[in-house]
Amino acid sequence: MIVTFVNIWVKEEYIDAFIKASRENHLESIKESGNLRFDILRDPGDPSKFVFYEAYTSEEYADGHKKTPHYLKWRDTVADWMARPREGVRYNILYPENELL
Repeated sequence: MIVTFVNIWVKEEYIDAFIKASRENHLESIKESGNLRFDILRDPGDPSKFVFYEAYTSEEYADGHKKTPHYLKWRDTVADWMARPREGVRYNILYPENELL
């Protein structure tokens, strides 16, 4: 099982639009085969910083997410709203050992 933490910093004037676009991406992502979780988090100390927690059953499904129409739409929509490039870091899930996260 694979988790990706994606750190995102959004320009202040685009925060509301970013949240809306990200919600649409979230709602479609949780329907994907192999998706265990797709959480969107916001830093309470910095309202322009977000973290996506994306959990998939395999590398194949995690990589496949980046080819979906909803991801490509989100990526293109929010590209100019970033205060700096987003940072994705992948991890392997050790526990829980099952797919119920």
